[in-house]
Amino acid sequence: MSRLQVAIVGYGLAGSVFHAPLIAADPRMRVSTVVTASAERARQARAAYPGVRVLADVEELFTRPTEIDLVVIATPNAAHAPLAARALAAGLPVVVDKPFTVTVAEAEDLIERAERADLALSVFQNRRWDGDFRTVRALVDGGRLGTVARFESRFERWRPVPKGSWRELGGSAEGAGILFDLGPHLIDQALTLFGPVRSVYCELDARRAGISSDDDAFVALTHTCGVRSHLWMSAVTPRLGPRFRVLGSTAGYVCHGLDPQEDELRAGRRPDDGKPWGAIASERWGTLGTEPDPTPVPSLPGDYPAFYAAMADALLDGAPVPVDPRDALAGLSVLSAALRSAESGAVVCP
Repeated sequence: MSRLQVAIVGYGLAGSVFHAPLIAADPRMRVSTVVTASAERARQARAAYPGVRVLADVEELFTRPTEIDLVVIATPNAAHAPLAARALAAGLPVVVDKPFTVTVAEAEDLIERAERADLALSVFQNRRWDGDFRTVRALVDGGRLGTVARFESRFERWRPVPKGSWRELGGSAEGAGILFDLGPHLIDQALTLFGPVRSVYCELDARRAGISSDDDAFVALTHTCGVRSHLWMSAVTPRLGPRFRVLGSTAGYVCHGLDPQEDELRAGRRPDDGKPWGAIASERWGTLGTEPDPTPVPSLPGDYPAFYAAMADALLDGAPVPVDPRDALAGLSVLSAALRSAESGAVVCP
């Protein structure tokens, strides 16, 4: 069987570290084309994937669409919607990195285009396959905490000196800021666990000198099921809080640290190197129970490769895409409500 030919548009952190290695690790897929205007990134792509076609202009990609089976959009956020629309117009299935789009209207338009053309469209919400989140989901679904009352989730960093990237210097129209960077992950996880929300409250701050976008955010969601989700994302946290703290009627669960898969990918590891992938060391397992005697719970391994395995199933066998774009649309509705709340200081409805 010939492998699916995958084109990656954008070869920065997202394209080179997250998407390309996971695509190459699936035996049914091949990184066949990379679109980047950077000579250095072009060199890196050729070194990592011998025989890859490197294009400097995205328009070249669509001159011969029959040579491509899937387009992955891994560009800065503002380009997601127009590039995904261009790929769909060329008759190509698409994966879009998070955030799906910058606005709700753009997301609705892409979904309508994909449905009208009967093309697969998915969003790279890879954090659904974090080991710590998989563990929380198993505990919640298994009733190990009783009735959950509060879900706390944090992506916090200590980066007191800005890097000067577009995420720090851009505006909301570009999808800049930490809310659009990390919010799509935390909100998607909360919605996956507890479903739709009826109210949103948000606080946004730009705390470092020389930046124009938010670098510190808090979002509170009240789900229609009654659970309250409290989500923190920050680049200015000198002491990090727990990654997850989930409080239920019979037990609570707490874990610290981040899933190891990002660090493994950044270090150049590939999921197909024959070694265990995504394992969380026992000293970093979370604890479950009540005070004063919670007990360690083995963490499930992370499984980012599951995303592109499911995408291959969708393209080859007609299975569902790994992330329904309507889930990403729901997350964008919450993000939009969070922006309105931060501006007004009020609780708003999504």
